[in-house]
Amino acid sequence: MTITHIKTDAAPSAIGSYSQAVGFENIIYLSGQIPIVPKTNQILAKDFKEQVRQVFSNLQQVALAGKTELANCLKLTIFLTDMSNFSEVNAVMREIFNEPFPARAVVEVSTLPKGVEVEIDAIIAVTK
Repeated sequence: MTITHIKTDAAPSAIGSYSQAVGFENIIYLSGQIPIVPKTNQILAKDFKEQVRQVFSNLQQVALAGKTELANCLKLTIFLTDMSNFSEVNAVMREIFNEPFPARAVVEVSTLPKGVEVEIDAIIAVTK
């Protein structure tokens, strides 16, 4: 049983003392991603849905570095600074995932890193 640490330049670097993802057996635990554009290392300043899409793109890049993909997601935890954005998150999830959807928790928090409005972490299976 080996623990692997996953890192890719195709997703934003860790802001603190953590790994982008850690794998154990056939599961990858992805740290929270926020709407940072990896090439510029800047927060995406577009509308909220575009920010959510950027977060999922970042998660996908980390998943690919772990030899899996977002489609194999088992569980998401979504952190929002404003629960009124809940329906927009659902709309973006319908664009990205097919049914049956991953398990999920959505939590409203008072603040997130760099003042963003959304952060998402994931647990993803490696099926290859």
